[in-house]
Amino acid sequence: LHRKIIFEKQWIFLDNAVGELYGTTFDVVSGGTLQPRKGNAEDNPTETKEAGLDNRNIVDDGRSQKLTRDDIETLKEQGLKGQDIVQQLIENSTTFRDKTEFAQEKYIKKKKKKYENIVTILKPSTRILALMYHGREPGKICHLRYDTLAQMLTLGNIHAGSKIIVFETCAGLVLGSIMERMGGYGSVIQMYPGGGPVRAATDSFGFPEHFHQTLHEFPLCKVNALLAGTLSLDSKEREGMEESTGASAEPSSSAVLKTEKAQTDSGEQRPAAEAMEIQERKVKLEEKRKKLMAAAAVLQGRDADGLVIASRFHPCPVVLTLLKFVSPSRPFVIYCQYKEPLIECYTKLREQGGVVSLRLSETWLRHYQVLPNRTHPKLLMSGGGGYLLSGTTVAMDAAKPLGPQKADEPAPKRPKLEETQG
Repeated sequence: LHRKIIFEKQWIFLDNAVGELYGTTFDVVSGGTLQPRKGNAEDNPTETKEAGLDNRNIVDDGRSQKLTRDDIETLKEQGLKGQDIVQQLIENSTTFRDKTEFAQEKYIKKKKKKYENIVTILKPSTRILALMYHGREPGKICHLRYDTLAQMLTLGNIHAGSKIIVFETCAGLVLGSIMERMGGYGSVIQMYPGGGPVRAATDSFGFPEHFHQTLHEFPLCKVNALLAGTLSLDSKEREGMEESTGASAEPSSSAVLKTEKAQTDSGEQRPAAEAMEIQERKVKLEEKRKKLMAAAAVLQGRDADGLVIASRFHPCPVVLTLLKFVSPSRPFVIYCQYKEPLIECYTKLREQGGVVSLRLSETWLRHYQVLPNRTHPKLLMSGGGGYLLSGTTVAMDAAKPLGPQKADEPAPKRPKLEETQG
């Protein structure tokens, strides 16, 4: 195998990780090789129990550590593990024993993170991938925070056996989280803009093959034709195939004329290779056409169990169009990084009707440190996790003219007149 990856600015070879269980911890030894860590590895590198009462007399002047950077590099070259290096740093620190017990634990934790080369391989999940994308590349997922994603899965009532329509531009993170929640049962229809769907995060989940059999894809540009009943994939695909074959046939004929003058053998080989390319294109186009027909057949029933939208585009036109494929009494949820587009969408849905329980919300998240005698909210927190617009679809009665409405209403009672004696 000898596969090499970069993790935290360090080269790592994954050969020894193949066949191990998820959750296994490895030590990164010299050369980037992974070595499974023994279960009886000692976590606390120091056995000292001496601690000061407070840190008022400790001055951070940079002279409390006797070991220099060159000394630490020498220890690394000698093959000392990170745990031994941390022990050396503690023994050569003049202020460690004067620190409080809490400060000592904080110091050890900081040094272990810096000098111990430990890697734990975890099974990919929605929470791990959402934390990773939001922490490193939030722009790729439209700044969708992990708690907001959890709210979307809850408000959308995602469960096994349902039929969900998804439109997202979050690198496939929302699509993958929905597929994980459904467990390979039901069907997911991904609506995509442009030439094809983006599923970088979805591929990172490592779903088995039967999960992908429940996934369908349909281009957003053909939704109006599907609603109008004018969708004709056969003719369009034939035109596309004719254009591709015609465009490739023209240079092949000119190439054959040139090669006949120069070399007869090369002129005979080139048309054969181009014919194979044309045949491969036809096979790919036929597969694409079958996928589109299958997705169109799923959508034509207009009986979807939910709608989930999280994209960088304005949600109004997308929501008003895709809600027509959702059955009555089904939930829908829309995510946007900003609240103004959702406010406009809220107004349009109220005017159009067909939805109830509209709710525009924003989740507030703050992390807390929970430790003995040290429980407090953390100083740094996320400024915002985006906004959600959720609601439920309902069946609309056919519009009745104004006249019959008045005729159906009961006639108002006439006021009773008092009898007067004349």
